Amino acid sequence: MPDALSPSFSPALLGPEEARALVASYPAVSALAEKKDIGRIDPHIRRYIELSPICFIATSDADGHEDVTPRGDPPGSFKVLDEHTVAIPDRPGNNRLDTLKNLMVNSEIALIFLLPGINETVRLAGIAKLSVDPELLASMAVQGKAPKCAIVVSVRQAYLHCAKALLRSRLWTGDYAQPKNAFPSIARVIGDQLGMSEADKAAGEARVERGYRESLWEPMK
Repeated sequence: MPDALSPSFSPALLGPEEARALVASYPAVSALAEKKDIGRIDPHIRRYIELSPICFIATSDADGHEDVTPRGDPPGSFKVLDEHTVAIPDRPGNNRLDTLKNLMVNSEIALIFLLPGINETVRLAGIAKLSVDPELLASMAVQGKAPKCAIVVSVRQAYLHCAKALLRSRLWTGDYAQPKNAFPSIARVIGDQLGMSEADKAAGEARVERGYRESLWEPMK
């Protein structure tokens, strides 16, 4: 494992000219890597997406402030509509709506799909719009619960990303898996951050656990 840094460590940072020189010092992109963005969803990428149970969505607001959010569902929930279009269900969450609000002012979107057991990932980017088409939403229903809307992406970038990151992280091997008690619950973390009482933290933990059990695909009542 890498050595830990001291709590007071502050890294030296490059200025603009030094940063440009650093980037220019990297080897040239290989011909294969340069060509692998095929700009469409071919049968291989389609099958990967249709088997994938999770993707990460990146958006930004009008000022360029970025957000990345995970979206998880049973395989088959992410819909490839044609070689240039993919649809992602928008399931109930915390109602911050960071992704949807960003798309109201900046329709650019990027996605990374993961497939458990496979170390390569699929990367897409394009323009997103929202849809409440009844047929599309019905096709995304889980346990009889359709999403409120779908994010429909017109794809301009599409390619398979190499396995190095997942191999380094040993994501699917379990080598770095931690026991559940190695990290406090999300309710307790937020409670600590906001200075909540122990009673409120306990109530929050119970509420979150109930939500995880009862409302993965519909708003919690």
